[in-house]
Amino acid sequence: MRRLKSDKSVIKDLPEKIEKDQYCKLTPQQTAIYQNVIDTTMKAVEAAKGIARKGLVLKLITALKQVCNHPKQFLKKGSGDPALSGKSQLLFDLMEQILENGEKTLIFTQYQEMGKLLVEMLEKEFGLEIAFLHGGVSRKKRDEMVENFQNNRTTRVLILSLKAGGTGLNLTAANNVIHYDLWWNPAVEAQATDRAYRIGQKKNVMVHRFITQSTFEEKINKLLMSKKELAELTVSIGEKWIGEFSDEELKELVDLG
Repeated sequence: MRRLKSDKSVIKDLPEKIEKDQYCKLTPQQTAIYQNVIDTTMKAVEAAKGIARKGLVLKLITALKQVCNHPKQFLKKGSGDPALSGKSQLLFDLMEQILENGEKTLIFTQYQEMGKLLVEMLEKEFGLEIAFLHGGVSRKKRDEMVENFQNNRTTRVLILSLKAGGTGLNLTAANNVIHYDLWWNPAVEAQATDRAYRIGQKKNVMVHRFITQSTFEEKINKLLMSKKELAELTVSIGEKWIGEFSDEELKELVDLG
């Protein structure tokens, strides 16, 4: 757990922001799909060169991210059962505790299809009405969602796409922030977290970063933690730096274990 303190000379009245990496495991179905994606895509990566290769590497990383999120997001079909995804099960366990404490939560994902799936799963499990703020939402509707989340005590969860909800919103009613999938861009993550951690926040803010064990997610996170210059590099270029990996480095990154 990392305790992060803001510059108190600039912001004197803010409480603490506490980051916690939350780990889960792939389910058997996720493991089979993950391995299949590697087996089929790595052959194409090894045969490609230049820009075409970089494109295939990003495609591979995106596919593996979706598998880690939920099989349905990657397959675009099948069951949305939370039991099929380690992350979804982790989310349910965490949400149970948060809701029992009477607290509010922001959940960030990069993907619109995952956001919609999260709405379905959480509404069904917890009997809540949940809004999803993404790029396709009108300005008027967005303002209504924010107003409702901030002022309606029964509105407990707001799901946001990272791009649409990453900046400019004041959502201090939440003191829990969940990053369901990571962008490995510290600046983007911090901007999203700061929807809750800003002037007007009266409670400590818990930031939960979901990471799937033994996958490329855990390995990239370790890389960023161990190499500060790499973390600074990702601020400007997101995941594109992975495209520079050699075939061997890439294989080591994505292999299970």
